[in-house]
Amino acid sequence: MKNSQNKKKIWIDLDNTPHVPFFSPIIGELNKLGYEILLTARDCSQTCGLADLFNLKYKRIGRHYGKHKLLKVAGTVFRAFQLMRVAKQEGSVLALSHGSRAQMLSAWMLRVPSFVIMDYEFVQGFLYPTWLMMPEVIAGEVINHDKKHVLKYPGIKEDVYVPSFKPDPRIKDQLGLKEDDLVVTIRPPATEAHYHNPEAEILFAEVVNLLGTIRESRMVILPRNDAQKESIQKSWGEFCSMKKIIIPEHVVDGLNLLWHSDLVISGGGTMNREAAALGLPVYSIFRGKIGAVDTYLVKSRRLTLLENVEDVHNKLLITKRIHTSEVWKTNGNALSSIVQGITKALQEN
Repeated sequence: MKNSQNKKKIWIDLDNTPHVPFFSPIIGELNKLGYEILLTARDCSQTCGLADLFNLKYKRIGRHYGKHKLLKVAGTVFRAFQLMRVAKQEGSVLALSHGSRAQMLSAWMLRVPSFVIMDYEFVQGFLYPTWLMMPEVIAGEVINHDKKHVLKYPGIKEDVYVPSFKPDPRIKDQLGLKEDDLVVTIRPPATEAHYHNPEAEILFAEVVNLLGTIRESRMVILPRNDAQKESIQKSWGEFCSMKKIIIPEHVVDGLNLLWHSDLVISGGGTMNREAAALGLPVYSIFRGKIGAVDTYLVKSRRLTLLENVEDVHNKLLITKRIHTSEVWKTNGNALSSIVQGITKALQEN
């Protein structure tokens, strides 16, 4: 057992699916600087499947405990102790995550400094990390934290990994899509999340029903879990049997799917921002409190909010887009700024 901290080991926890593409290039940069990585992942949504797709070596620890608040809290505490056993054995100098509550709790119990990256200022938490890093568009005064330990990075979280994206056209054949199909990628609302507003489910149903009336449209829907998948198949069984709705059987590269879509509609923040980072037409049916990052994207006309049923019919432009070989130019400094922030924290610990 390793009782002392390894000064060159950083512990990263993948708490949810979007954290996989986000941390993949960060891990690569930290490896170049000589840091060893302890990588843990929660069995939640497509987190582990996507980590496998990215060829990441990780330890699968814990799972999702549903939408009941008491179970969520109990599950977080239980996973924190599971993580604690592994982290204590491995030894690390910094606990790094994108908002993993279980890791923060575990790090606090181990007296290991924690470094949390976040991009939604209204997230609920019960612990404060040692270091906090966020996009520049989030005003510092809305964050209740020691300002000396609050760092900023330019652009948005998705700018970290979108610049390295390379389209792969094989995905259309894999999903049975044709060149003349009007492809709409849809991410349903996160019904088990603490921030979920049931209004988003009404908008999701309205979107599916509307697109179902358009002859050339094909909906690629990405359910968050098996229960949501079964609900969609039950509610729109005819669309599924007609292949009007396609639910991928295996984990797919989200960016590649978005790139080969004509428009994107999502009830979650990450897919909306990925589409915006790629320069695609994207519509949000998220009905929680809108954060600074999404407000920034709306003001720059890179994201459209669908706030009610009327918006679905009046704002949604359902048309094929002109595909180019060039990916939208993102903020190329996001990755380097985050890595610099991490190394700054390591130097000051």
